[in-house]
Amino acid sequence: MPNPTAAMLVIGDEILSGRTRDANMYYLAGELSKHGVDLKEVRVVSDDAPAIVVAVRALSDAYDHVFTSGGIGPTHDDITADCIAEAFGAAIDVRADARAILAEHYAKTGAELNDARLRMARIPDGAELIDNPVSRAPGFTMGNVHVMAGVPAVFQAMVETVLATLVGGKPLLSQTLRVDRGEGEIAATLSALAEKYGDLSIGCYPFQINGAFGANVVVRGTDGAQVDAAITELARDLGL
Repeated sequence: MPNPTAAMLVIGDEILSGRTRDANMYYLAGELSKHGVDLKEVRVVSDDAPAIVVAVRALSDAYDHVFTSGGIGPTHDDITADCIAEAFGAAIDVRADARAILAEHYAKTGAELNDARLRMARIPDGAELIDNPVSRAPGFTMGNVHVMAGVPAVFQAMVETVLATLVGGKPLLSQTLRVDRGEGEIAATLSALAEKYGDLSIGCYPFQINGAFGANVVVRGTDGAQVDAAITELARDLGL
C-alpha cells in the first residue's frame, strides 16, 4: 500500500517579499519522511484571502493531508482561520475552549487578553484544536487540513502534536553517492539505473568546487534493500 500523501501551504507576504526565509518546509519534509508520509507539493501564497481559499480547496482535494504555516496570529493580516472556514463552508467565531486556553495563559503571564489576542481563539465550527505547548495559542485541524503558526518553534511543536495522531506508512530512506564527474558523463548510467529501479527516486544534484564539476546522486525509497542495491550498482558501474 502506498504511503499517505501530503502538501504544504506556506502563507505570508513576508515569505514572498524575501524578508523572511522559510524554515518550516525543510523541517516538515524531514518529519514527514520519517513518519512515512510523502510530501508531494509545496505552495506559497500571499496574505490574499481568495488565493488562500483556492489553494486550500485544491490541495485538500488532491492529497491526504495539508499542512499550513502562517497567518493565525493576533494582527489584521492574520486571515488564515477565516480562509479555512470559507474553504470548508464553516462558520467561525471565538470558541470557548480556545478562549479558556488563552485566558489561563495570559492570567499566568499577567498580560491582558485583549481583542487582538482573542483573534487567536477564533476557530471554525467542527475543527479540532492542535496543542501549542510553546505559546499556548492553538492551531486547529479542519477536515484534512492542519492549520499551524508560522513561527518555527511553534510550528515544530504543532507538527509533533499532529503527527502523533496520524497513521503513516514506511519511512523514506536515502543514500548519497558523491561522483567527481560532470552530469553529462553520468547521465546515461543514471537513466539506466532509474529505469531498472522504478520504485526508487534517483536525483542528481551538481556542484562545482575550485572549477571542478561533480554531482551528488541521491537514491530514495521505502525499501532499504533496493536503495542499498541501487547505490552499490551505481558505484560499480561508475568504477568508484
